[in-house]
Amino acid sequence: MVTALYTDAVFDGHVTPPGHPERVDRLRAIAAALDPVSGFDRRPASDADDADIFRCHPKSYLERVTAAVPSEGWVSLDADTHLAPGSLMAARHAVGAACAAVDAVVAGDFLNAFIAARPPGHHAETATAMGFCLFGTAAIAAKRALDHHGLSRVAVVDFDVHHGNGTQDLLWNEPRTLFVSSHQMPLFPGTGARHEVGAHNNIINLPLQPMSDGREMRKVYEAEALPALADFRPDLIVISAGFDAARTDPLANLEWDTDDFRWVTAAICEVAQDTAEGRVVSTLEGGYDLDALAAGVAAHVDVLKEAGA
Repeated sequence: MVTALYTDAVFDGHVTPPGHPERVDRLRAIAAALDPVSGFDRRPASDADDADIFRCHPKSYLERVTAAVPSEGWVSLDADTHLAPGSLMAARHAVGAACAAVDAVVAGDFLNAFIAARPPGHHAETATAMGFCLFGTAAIAAKRALDHHGLSRVAVVDFDVHHGNGTQDLLWNEPRTLFVSSHQMPLFPGTGARHEVGAHNNIINLPLQPMSDGREMRKVYEAEALPALADFRPDLIVISAGFDAARTDPLANLEWDTDDFRWVTAAICEVAQDTAEGRVVSTLEGGYDLDALAAGVAAHVDVLKEAGA
């Protein structure tokens, strides 16, 4: 069974100011790494239904973001998060691709899927855009699986170097989800302490010390993340796949290499195989050194393909 790969030229419409790390070249680097690779079902992204956005964000928030989109140039929602004329359409298509991937994986068309989309989503809170993010793509995907498809339990695993504060906010009161986040601390956005456990003990934060490497990450996953996922027995795992824990990334200070991204992906897929019939939907988050990003995504997707073989 092949892996679905969702990406689209619409994501190039999210143009950020010069020097911004979340830039169009990120997906071009990924495309250069994946285009020669076979074994995918390559699918375009589609616009999200408003109803899917409303699973996590209020109508007033979508209206506010829509009204802020400029006709040219940029509008800044905060110091890091900007809107260009094509930004809203890109963010909506990122949500649409994630929801389509959930639909296809739950239907059994694919065992797993990867969404190469931008802007990322895991910092977007209920009514606040931040950290380059407009909509909580991973959380929306989880909620679609629960509410539209009737799954009982969905886990979201976030190995981006930054804490997924938005996903945490969006799933805080959702007992049908387990959110597991490993991240550097201290680092932006300043959340993700171990005592932040959610309204239903459904959140597990695993802070990692600056300059720690993949060996430390593997210890934490083996001791805490993987057993918690296995105990939760999800029907589907959504991955927030950030590649900015790479040692060369300019925005953080962890020391992971490409094999570490391969290892953590394989470990998550093994849990999915045991509890969720192998079903995994992965969506791109961070990663700002282009070479490390391309190598990390290639390794991540290679594991997804192996899991589906």
